Amino acid sequence: MSNNILEMRSITKTFPGVKALQDVTLEVARGEIHAICGENGAGKSTLMKVLSGVYPHGTYEGDIVYEGKHAQFGSINDSEHVGVVIIHQELALVPYLSVAENIFLGNEQRGRGGLIDWNATNAEAAKLLARVGLNENPTTPVGTLGVGKQQLIEIAKALSKQVKLLILDEPTAALNDSDSEHLLDLLRHLKGQGITSIMISHKLNEIAEIADRTTIIRDGRTIETIDMSLPTSTQDRIIKGMVGRDLEHRYPERTPQVGTEVLRVEDWTVHHPTQMDRTVVDRASFNVRRGEVVGIAGLMGAGRTELAMSLFGHSYGRNITGRVFKDGKEIKTRTVSEAIAHGLAYATEDRKKYGLNLIEDIRRNISAANLDALSSRGWVNQNEELKVAEEYRASLNIKAPTVMALTGKLSGGNQQKVVLAKWIYTDADVLILDEPTRGIDVGAKYEIYTIINRLVAAGKAVVVISSELPELLGICDRIYTLAFGRITGEVPVAQASQERLMELMTQEKEQVQ
Repeated sequence: MSNNILEMRSITKTFPGVKALQDVTLEVARGEIHAICGENGAGKSTLMKVLSGVYPHGTYEGDIVYEGKHAQFGSINDSEHVGVVIIHQELALVPYLSVAENIFLGNEQRGRGGLIDWNATNAEAAKLLARVGLNENPTTPVGTLGVGKQQLIEIAKALSKQVKLLILDEPTAALNDSDSEHLLDLLRHLKGQGITSIMISHKLNEIAEIADRTTIIRDGRTIETIDMSLPTSTQDRIIKGMVGRDLEHRYPERTPQVGTEVLRVEDWTVHHPTQMDRTVVDRASFNVRRGEVVGIAGLMGAGRTELAMSLFGHSYGRNITGRVFKDGKEIKTRTVSEAIAHGLAYATEDRKKYGLNLIEDIRRNISAANLDALSSRGWVNQNEELKVAEEYRASLNIKAPTVMALTGKLSGGNQQKVVLAKWIYTDADVLILDEPTRGIDVGAKYEIYTIINRLVAAGKAVVVISSELPELLGICDRIYTLAFGRITGEVPVAQASQERLMELMTQEKEQVQ
């Protein structure tokens, strides 16, 4: 008798004009943690949507065998009924409802007369929260909790449905290191309870740490399944399977040609927008020169994004003070328009919420920040707009059939390229990139790094905010560290190490004063 809890055989899924999956085979052993890797757009999420009934039986070809029986899930309710639960990358929680209400939404604890038994609901929610290691009151509104805790609530919700096979799509993409480690520990704990997990992730170090086996998907096809206990199962082997070639270097080589100072920020201070006595950026000073990539490193809550957003048109905070100099002259950046006019650009860490209009096409997204260059007497020259978008699609290798394609339909890596194209088109002198490679695969990351190199080679200055220290060490010339809103160090990359940066990032508040 097979030890597999799941077998997916010759799965083929076609959308209009696109074959997303072709003869994909996946076998998952009972009680294992099975990773799925592939570039953005390889078909990983599509495969899991087929499995979970998001794409119902009849909309794809091939067979699903679950617990030794052929499964034909017509909806997500069908798959959940037999213990297959998927947690999507975009968490499906209602922020205004309590933790307990979210856990049992659609699966309510009912008492006499069919009414919801709130005492039972909160009591059972407390037990589930204890199982996932979350010490929160079940009546707490979900919207007041951080992403890491919300991820645990999603798992508690899955446990309430008697999950046997848990599917997690990029579960640590938006988490800091400590929250990520807690989540991985939880998966190990669930494995000890006999729960099988499938984890889609771009974080190869996490896969190497936790996965029993890894299946690689490329261009909608299964490439291979690797036993991660073998010494040959290296990250380089996974990368080769994902991109179809060896990446000799994770970061493209660059010979710095650093020029004159283009931006200097002095004593920048930002207060929290609602908490009157809280300072989120405290007298921060830094500079960046033409042809230079400067990194900003800090733990979650250190003030990295708040620093960037407040500089870019005071998009965050209140009572903002300090001075900004561009090419030696003091400038004001009180509005986004003013910041753009002075040659600043900011690519947000949340591309789906703030960076893109997902229901608009690629063309309109690229032109959005610089319509003046395409307009005459208030009218946009659509032919020129189309030409510009096509040029950026080609030069940045945005994988889409046409620039008229909806941006929301693109993979994460290609959406990020559209964000970059939008700001590059403004011809900004200083580009602030906040987590520019979050949630994208190693191949797309390499392309983003190449774009950054092209920008600084053209004399632009780039500031990169990243939670991944190896990334900052691989692409930057200098790195500033932040802790409690204060700059705690400035380190040339030749003298930097992860240990040195972490030491500066974790200074106690008393040391930072």
